[in-house]
Amino acid sequence: MATFSDLMNLLLCFFVLLFSMSSVDQQKFQEIAASLASSFSIFDAGSTSLGEGILISSGVAQLNELAEYYENMGLNTEGTSEELNDAKSEIEKEMIAQSERMADNISELLTGQTGTIKVEVVASKQYVAINMRSGLLFDSGSADLRSEASEILDAVGQVLGNYPGYTIQIIGHTDNLPTDSDKYPDNNVLSYYRAYSVYKHFRDALNMDVSHFVTIARGDQAPVASNSTEEGRTQNRRVEIRIYNELSGM
Repeated sequence: MATFSDLMNLLLCFFVLLFSMSSVDQQKFQEIAASLASSFSIFDAGSTSLGEGILISSGVAQLNELAEYYENMGLNTEGTSEELNDAKSEIEKEMIAQSERMADNISELLTGQTGTIKVEVVASKQYVAINMRSGLLFDSGSADLRSEASEILDAVGQVLGNYPGYTIQIIGHTDNLPTDSDKYPDNNVLSYYRAYSVYKHFRDALNMDVSHFVTIARGDQAPVASNSTEEGRTQNRRVEIRIYNELSGM
């Protein structure tokens, strides 16, 4: 049968839970909890674990650690949901700003090396994308690099060398027209080997460290334009290189 002491234990547990989810005066809370603890010997029989290495035991002896515990989880006992949303918004703004700075630097480097920029550089929240039209790199239906592709890839490789350790994805894209080749039976296979050819150029021709490179095939699954026109299909046939910024978590 439950005793009055058991009831008060449950009550204080609930009170602590409310404290963790709201903004209160910590000093006043500790005074109240201490009063309850001294009156009813709350938690004398044991401890309640809130997380690894964090306990509430013997009244309020460790209540000061609650704030540190929630701060380590990315929360703040004095904060509100509005403040957390503001913090999230600030982080996202900094991610975009970081990508934009990277994009400006990449565009400047590519222009300086080639005299004219032959690729598209686009900044997003998590990464900067370098888009190269497949027609600059490959003959129609082929994944073998054209001789003219070396100049472009050498310039791009020099830029990528400025981002050691950054996650870099090499992604092959095609239009939605079916392939006519036994070697590349569908667009997914063709897009993979095109991405892999670019990867091999960086690894073999430029002797780059490609341990942080990932090769991905998307086929016709991620178009940037309509496949109903030749111009749209030309835009969709591309190799995309994504350089993820430091705040992306990649």
